[in-house]
Amino acid sequence: MVAVNYTTIRNNLKNYCDKATEENETVIVTRKNDKNVVLMSLTRYNEMIKAVKNAEYLRMIEESIAQFEKGKAVQHELIEVGEDD
Repeated sequence: MVAVNYTTIRNNLKNYCDKATEENETVIVTRKNDKNVVLMSLTRYNEMIKAVKNAEYLRMIEESIAQFEKGKAVQHELIEVGEDD
C-alpha cells in the first residue's frame, strides 16, 4: 500500500495507475479535510466486492441455520411442475 498526496498523484498519474494495475498496489490519495480516496485496479476492486457479497451471503445462510435449529422452520411440500404447465 502506498500513500501519496493529491499533487504528487496528479503529476504522476500514469505511474500510479501502472502501480495499481501491474503491481496490484493499492494507492491512497491523501487530500485536505480527510477526504482521502483509494486507487486500485478494477480486478482488485471486483475481488473485494465479490468477497463482501460472499460474506453477506454466508451471514444469511448462518442466520437461516440458526433459525432452523431454534425450530423456526416451516416445512412445505414440493410441487412438481410438468412440461405442460
